[in-house]
Amino acid sequence: MRQGDTVNRRDPEGAIAEAAKAYSNWGRWGEDDVLGTLNFLDEAKRREGMALGRRGVSFSLSQRFDMDGPQKGWRRRTNPIHTMLMTGTDAALGNQGTPHGIGGADDLITMPLQCSTQWDGLGHVFDHGKAWNGRDAEKVVTSDGDLVTGIEHMAPHVAGRGVLLDVGRVIGVDGELTDGFAITEEHLTATAEAHGVIVGRGDIVLVRTGQLARVRREGWGDYAGGDAPGLSFTTAGWLHRTEIAAIATDTWGFEVRPNEFDNAFQPLHQVVIPNMGLLIGEMWDLDALAEDCADDGVYEFWLTAAPLPITGAVGSPVNPIAVK
Repeated sequence: MRQGDTVNRRDPEGAIAEAAKAYSNWGRWGEDDVLGTLNFLDEAKRREGMALGRRGVSFSLSQRFDMDGPQKGWRRRTNPIHTMLMTGTDAALGNQGTPHGIGGADDLITMPLQCSTQWDGLGHVFDHGKAWNGRDAEKVVTSDGDLVTGIEHMAPHVAGRGVLLDVGRVIGVDGELTDGFAITEEHLTATAEAHGVIVGRGDIVLVRTGQLARVRREGWGDYAGGDAPGLSFTTAGWLHRTEIAAIATDTWGFEVRPNEFDNAFQPLHQVVIPNMGLLIGEMWDLDALAEDCADDGVYEFWLTAAPLPITGAVGSPVNPIAVK
């Protein structure tokens, strides 16, 4: 879909099929490809990104992983459960069975991989039973995990030029977009122009809506799965045409909610993950970075955001680091 296009609210099936065909990258990098749009992030682009760390100031773009997170149990997604295996109490009481007074602490965490700041892997969403690159979903992701496009393949590659598009600050009111606000191509291009940046091949684009700042003031509410600002379905053409490597937002679901059709669930996901091969990040904390960018007027930076190399996973927690 091109700039200015609208959707037929009554025909999500037709719109998804049309966009999937128009913006498919199947076969673009060969039949064995497991990286999708990360192929756009090459060595030259990574060198360009590395040169942007001029001040040496760094920002973590991750929410905290703890029991006070946004999850409410939908699709069995819970907040992280942190458990201590050994403690200072055990050490002080001499219960650890170690010599010469040495003691220690160990812990574990139990959590869904999509419960907080994360990447959606290429095996996360299917389109009519097809996974990325036209593979049969049932042959790709089984009870043993993603046997083909497990997120471990992406672990060495997600580092390059990051670009912040603070749509909340440029288009919104008091730095925030309202829930249900659909971010169009016009909004994205206007924000890039306001920031003085050009978005292009191999970039990792971060879109700030301001919703995370709002729920931190007012409480989580329905942040997980409820109404939210986000990308319009009509941005599929822009996402394909710009040849970006990845995109992440400060919202639970990346795209606008409610979705722009009368009866639909995450239709933009259905186009961009299995058909376009686009890496999507969600629930990123962009507020501190956005404040710094507003202060110095620089909206590009070195960004490293490697997923954990969890074999066969269809998503991964991440602690992205932006360096300016």
